[in-house]
Amino acid sequence: MAKAKTVFVCQQCGSQQARWAGRCPDCQEWNSLAEERVVPAPVREQPAFAAGEATPITEVESVDAPRVLTGIQEFDRILGGGAVLGSAVLIGGDPGIGKSTLLLQAADRVAAAGLKVLYVAAEESLLQTKIRAERLGIATPQLLLLSETSVEAILQQIERVRPQMVVVDSIQMVFMPELPSAPGSVGQVRESATRLVYHAKKHGHVLYLVGHVTKGGALAGPRTLEHMVDTVLYFEGDRHHAFRLLRAVKNRFGPTNEVGVFQMTRDGLAEVANPSELFLSDRRRVTTGAAVTPCMEGTRALLVEVQALLVTARYGSPERKVSGVDYARVCMLLAVLERRAGIQLAGQDVFVNVVGGVRVDEPAADLPIAVAIASSFQNFPVARDAVVVGEVGLGGEVRGVSQLEPRLRECAKLGFRHAYIPAHSGPAPDVPADLKLHPVGTLAETLDLLR
Repeated sequence: MAKAKTVFVCQQCGSQQARWAGRCPDCQEWNSLAEERVVPAPVREQPAFAAGEATPITEVESVDAPRVLTGIQEFDRILGGGAVLGSAVLIGGDPGIGKSTLLLQAADRVAAAGLKVLYVAAEESLLQTKIRAERLGIATPQLLLLSETSVEAILQQIERVRPQMVVVDSIQMVFMPELPSAPGSVGQVRESATRLVYHAKKHGHVLYLVGHVTKGGALAGPRTLEHMVDTVLYFEGDRHHAFRLLRAVKNRFGPTNEVGVFQMTRDGLAEVANPSELFLSDRRRVTTGAAVTPCMEGTRALLVEVQALLVTARYGSPERKVSGVDYARVCMLLAVLERRAGIQLAGQDVFVNVVGGVRVDEPAADLPIAVAIASSFQNFPVARDAVVVGEVGLGGEVRGVSQLEPRLRECAKLGFRHAYIPAHSGPAPDVPADLKLHPVGTLAETLDLLR
């Protein structure tokens, strides 16, 4: 047997160092080196596509990859129309946000369609999983449960039952006995995931891996874990809030940056077919400090409400608190409002929030954020049937945004009648006649029209 040695492994980037240091010399992360005893990895089985000869691309046969539908439309859409047989999907998110619930519901739908599914509960006993399944109304004989943490034992069960779908919850809890490090360590996660992914590609079943996340929101374990799988999905949203966003950040068999919207109910995660209408459902009256904007999540237009509240600062330096938007972007917009629109905000506490727990990162949200701030400070409401969209430059100009037409079509579908859009946004968008467009060139011009 190969002799074990002690190394220090970075929990952020996975690099190995001969001695401990306060800062990783590769990724520059502080306090990320952890001691591990490792042995040279034995030769592993290789994936089915590892062998072969170089082939001209014109001679490679093009076929449609068979997919396994989960029956959850939002989930299948994010995967690009279902999961491809032989693919590996990694799902990460905060504790309690709904990863296990979603996969157990998906496993039940696939089993109900007549396919065999193996759900490996590495963090729970069979009884605990059964209790959760009963709460979700799940009782399908084709859904097989296994409480196991050994990779070898899991692979033996996969060989025995030959499922079309395997769920491992979670990859940080399974381990390989021949490795001396503890479950969840960099070496264990890397080797365990490698065995499971290679086995899925060799035998042609769909593999779902649940991954823990760090305090910073990144997937725990080596960064190579995300490179090893075919699809990486992140659950977003506050676990104390009803809404959940499932976002695809990597997908070899479908579009990236797609997002699915779910709502946590007593019966599990429910799909939200029209998230824009749901996010705006509590917007019953006109108030100051609020503006609605259409943002793009992948190929979907999503209407969200941006709120701002300004009060006179009473103690020392004014506060700047934001939720759902970028803090630095809000500070920049405050400076633009002061310099280009003549609104003095230096002595104001500023609070900005996006309703529903959604996070808006695109520059197209600049104009609605600035409008909401000015609306709160100058005490004028934005019309209830108006939407605002546009990027704001440092000169106070309103710049064009991408995919303007699908944004406006979503606005018209939900009954909005006025849209304040960038004046220089290319060809006139084809939108319903009952949606009146108001092209604006500067931030000051927008505020004058809205007052």
